[in-house]
Amino acid sequence: MAKIVATLGVAHAPGVTGWIDKAPQHEQDGVLDGYAQFQKLMDEVRPDVVIGIANDHLLNFSLDNIPDFCVGIGEQWAGPAPWFRDWLNVPDYTVRGHRDMARALVRESARAGINHAFADKLLFDDNWSVPLKFLFPRYDVRFIPIHMNPIVPPVPSAAHCHAVGETIARIVQAFPSDERVVIMGTGGLSHDPGGKDYFTVHEEFDRWFLALMEEGNAERVKRELTFEKLLTGGDGGAAELLAWVVAMGAAGMCGNARAETVFYVPSVPMRCGMGGVYWRLD
Repeated sequence: MAKIVATLGVAHAPGVTGWIDKAPQHEQDGVLDGYAQFQKLMDEVRPDVVIGIANDHLLNFSLDNIPDFCVGIGEQWAGPAPWFRDWLNVPDYTVRGHRDMARALVRESARAGINHAFADKLLFDDNWSVPLKFLFPRYDVRFIPIHMNPIVPPVPSAAHCHAVGETIARIVQAFPSDERVVIMGTGGLSHDPGGKDYFTVHEEFDRWFLALMEEGNAERVKRELTFEKLLTGGDGGAAELLAWVVAMGAAGMCGNARAETVFYVPSVPMRCGMGGVYWRLD
């Protein structure tokens, strides 16, 4: 059976590739060193497959028709989408998909009472272009993107996201292969794209959330991580952290719900609290 070898949550803010030079040198160093630590961790666990969960950013779905989760079932993915190329400053890339495992995620989730949309074509922006560039720079993994809706109410609750992660873990662990799998939630931390707090980082919120991930108390996450609480970290931005809750749910199913904070840099020039956490799974 397939094996989940790690789960993680990490920021995908476009400033890290698009305009990192606008930040002070110590912030640049802190962020790039943090992503380098993640790349080292990925080199250590050697995944064959990465299942990613991130905000769709309304790139593939309209306001009046956006699913909670959409699983990408294509055999190959390409990015970034044309409009984002100059802004992101990320070279064009392709990465293989995993149609069989992706279809199993859709099919078996439905049998467990969790219905996901699915698509064999999806546009990518910073949601995948940033973390793939830093964590998997050779693009030599098979990638299953799961686009989610953390921004247009009603958004999935923290409890639902945690259950989605648990279900993903059960399906992967029953999948008939010997592949090594990483589950990666991306987005956050505090930011407010285009809003009143666009040039504000809510460091207190970020550190509260990171401590929540480190504590690993699923019931507290379900109780306290309301949409209203997420809005205090930035309207339209911090709720992306629900993707990390999916990763946490998967980690808990594998025996370790307590994350380690790999790095945190509150960067106003990058317009985001930059950081990431990691769940070690033996």
